[in-house]
Amino acid sequence: MSLAVCGSSTVRLVFLGAAGVGKTSLILRFLHDRFEHKYTRTVEELHALEYDTGAGKVRLEILDTSGSYSFPAMRELCIRHSDAFVLVYAVDDPGSLEEVRRLREEILELKGGKCSTPITVVGNKADLMECEGRALPTAEIMAMVELEWNASFVEASARTGENAVGVFRALLQQVNLPSQLSPALRRRRETVPRESPKKRPPLKKNNSCILS
Repeated sequence: MSLAVCGSSTVRLVFLGAAGVGKTSLILRFLHDRFEHKYTRTVEELHALEYDTGAGKVRLEILDTSGSYSFPAMRELCIRHSDAFVLVYAVDDPGSLEEVRRLREEILELKGGKCSTPITVVGNKADLMECEGRALPTAEIMAMVELEWNASFVEASARTGENAVGVFRALLQQVNLPSQLSPALRRRRETVPRESPKKRPPLKKNNSCILS
C-alpha cells in the first residue's frame, strides 16, 4: 500500500472529512502542539515542511480542506493531485463515518480503482467515553478499515493530543518516508500563505503564520 517517492521531491497529504470532525485541529496539534477550542470553518489551507529522509530532502505538503465541499470540481482536482489521504471522522458522529466511506469510494474512482492508494482513516475525539457521546466502537471500525478497505486506522484526540503524531506516522510509513519525527523536522514546520509575502512592506507581527 506504500507509495514510492524516491523520484519525487514533493509529497502531498490531504485531509478530508465532514465539517467539524477536527481535521484542522489534528493538523494544528501536530504542527504547533496546541488546540483551539473555538471552531472556525476552514476554506483551504496548505502547510509545508522540509523533510530530511537521510538520503535527501523532500517537501512535505499537508492540505487542510473544507468539509462543506462547495466546489466539487476543486475537490476532484485536489484528490487527483495528492499522494496520500487522511479521512477523518468523529467518534460521536456516525454520519461523519458514512462521509468517510463516500470519500474513500470517490478517491478510488478518481485514482483509477487503485486499492494501493495510501489512505489512513482517523477517528478523532478518541478521548470521549460512551457517557460523553461516543457512538462508534473502535474494534468494529478498525476491522472494517484494515481488513476490508486495506487502509491504516488510527484513533486520536486533537483536544488532548493523544496519538496525534501517530496519524502522521501512519501516513509517512505509507509513502515510504521515515516515520521518526525528529526535533529538527519540527523546527522546519511552516504554514504556506495563499499569497506570497514577498515584496510586501515590513509589518509588525508575531511569529505565527497560521491562517484563520
